[in-house]
Amino acid sequence: MEYIVEKIGMSRTISTQSTPVTLLKLVEAKVCEIDENKRAIVAYAHTKANNKTIAGQQKKYNLTAEFNKFATLEVANSEVGNLDFTPLSEAKILKVSFNSKGRGYQGVVKRHGFSGGPKSHGSRFHRRHGSIGNCEWPGRVQPGMKMAGHMGNEKVTVKNELVSFDAENGIVVVKGCVPGHNGAMGRIRIVK
Repeated sequence: MEYIVEKIGMSRTISTQSTPVTLLKLVEAKVCEIDENKRAIVAYAHTKANNKTIAGQQKKYNLTAEFNKFATLEVANSEVGNLDFTPLSEAKILKVSFNSKGRGYQGVVKRHGFSGGPKSHGSRFHRRHGSIGNCEWPGRVQPGMKMAGHMGNEKVTVKNELVSFDAENGIVVVKGCVPGHNGAMGRIRIVK
């Protein structure tokens, strides 16, 4: 079973041995359509969206204006309506997927851990990558070459142990850290 969640932030358990935990808030969602494989089109509220495509989907599924984002999830529901959160009460391990924090355009020292060159004597090779070795053959940059470029903002999935689940408030507490910034939207999937 899969669910849409919002990252609240990190905290810790108060016990003899403190454990770092991440708090995730379940996003209220409506199941619009279900196929025979328990895959469903789910609508949830995210940010403001005002275009004809979303308006058409809202009209088709009889949704209010707040439900403006759609996703395909594996659900426990057998019929259209509110998303069923009861399987989370028996879950032990979750797979959590978020986009990692974006770090923009970075050089090779930060992005790949290159050591760089000497800092003195006019070497003009301090934090650069140096030669990329494409002089005669193959005469092009090989795929996968470690170079400067965009870093972060990629989908990252981690496996976390479920510490507790507050069904009344829709708060899921998982052991350890989760990628992404506070307020980011992601997915959780029950492993076992």
